Amino acid sequence: MSHALWGGRFEGGLAAEMVPLNRSLDVDWRLWRHDVRGSRAWARGLERAGVLSPDEAAAIDGGLAQVAERLEALPGPAGLPDEDIHTVVERLLTEIVGSVGGKLHTGRSRNDQVATDFRMWGMEAVAGLREQVAALVDALAAKARTETDAIMPAYTHLQQAQPVPVAHWLLSRAWPLVRDLKQFGAVADECRVLPLGSGAVAGCPFDVDRDALAAELGFSHVSENSIDAVSDRDWAAKLVFAAALTGVHLSQLAEDLVVFSSAEFGFVRIGGGFATGSSLMPQKRNPDVAELVRGKAGRLVGNVAGMLAVLKGLPTGYNRDLQEDKEAVFDSVDTLAVVLPAMTGAVAKLEVVRERVAGARQAGLCATDLAEHLVRRGVPFRESHHAVGALVRIAEASGRELTDLTVDEMRSAHPAFGDDAAAVLAPAASVESRALRGGTATAAVEVQLQALAEALREA
Repeated sequence: MSHALWGGRFEGGLAAEMVPLNRSLDVDWRLWRHDVRGSRAWARGLERAGVLSPDEAAAIDGGLAQVAERLEALPGPAGLPDEDIHTVVERLLTEIVGSVGGKLHTGRSRNDQVATDFRMWGMEAVAGLREQVAALVDALAAKARTETDAIMPAYTHLQQAQPVPVAHWLLSRAWPLVRDLKQFGAVADECRVLPLGSGAVAGCPFDVDRDALAAELGFSHVSENSIDAVSDRDWAAKLVFAAALTGVHLSQLAEDLVVFSSAEFGFVRIGGGFATGSSLMPQKRNPDVAELVRGKAGRLVGNVAGMLAVLKGLPTGYNRDLQEDKEAVFDSVDTLAVVLPAMTGAVAKLEVVRERVAGARQAGLCATDLAEHLVRRGVPFRESHHAVGALVRIAEASGRELTDLTVDEMRSAHPAFGDDAAAVLAPAASVESRALRGGTATAAVEVQLQALAEALREA
């Protein structure tokens, strides 16, 4: 027999066709620890308010401890007749302590109960995700420290642009993750608003100390409006968005690994534990970790659309549509919990193939430096840009590189070219010339690594 919490109003039970639609236990099962913990705190709150006697509160608290033991021993919700996790907990409590268990729900609704459980779970989940994101940032920083002297072409529009240290590229994929950490921190702050004590929609008529409840359950403050409290899922929407944006950042890193590990580039080699072969072609080394992470990002983005679609048309107060809030959140957290460690491991085992990186650099990579050489000699940049563009045409027409042009040929494009003009075409010189904070010079990259470590600590 089920133990419906709402059945007194109805003569019969649910229609058979309605039961699977109504049941949420398979989804909200993972909230059982939070439901028990919140229920124990509520019982103590009712005792402080004089609603429960000390003996009644002690009986309920002890009963809930036994409920937790029973649920811990179960492999899952299969076979349980109840519609949701709140019903399971109250049914088992009543079986253990008898009718006094029915007093637990005094002044409380499943509306504020589930909102509280869900937020408690959210705080824990976000803390776990932040640890995993931080681990990936650490892995990128550690790999960058080993590659400060390897120089690669940077790309815009997937065309070679300017030379940069490999470390600079790796760190460019770390900073978005630091922003993700901050965003998850903001989500955690939003989770810390306690809805318990809001009842179904109008608050609680008993003198329960909500501030004491908040402190006991790890919330920083209580909700100010009972209608808003039971229906607010902004934090959940922001969590799935934060997860999706993290997924996008992971996908961008993954795309780099796919491209840079290809035979055409060959800049990096993905560790054997994170790549697979082909069932047909023996020579294949597929960057599966990157492709799978890239694919999961689409799933995370879809969860944002699903969550917002659930929320967008809700009228005032709690509505049963909100049963659909958890699957998107749970799936987003579960997905990141799988992809983040995999990507962290892949980065830690990533090998930079320095010969391929150096061999891929085209001579024109330092064309901007040649224009800047003229700027240093007093030539306006637009004029310098035009002159170097003319040199590029001369080199292309003659089948040569910029580095092959003589000083006289350079001066044919502009008389201000100095005898030392060719020296600026060295990739190392180009890298070291950009010494401002955020730039590519060795000292600037070291400052960046220190700044990343500090930002990670702050986040």
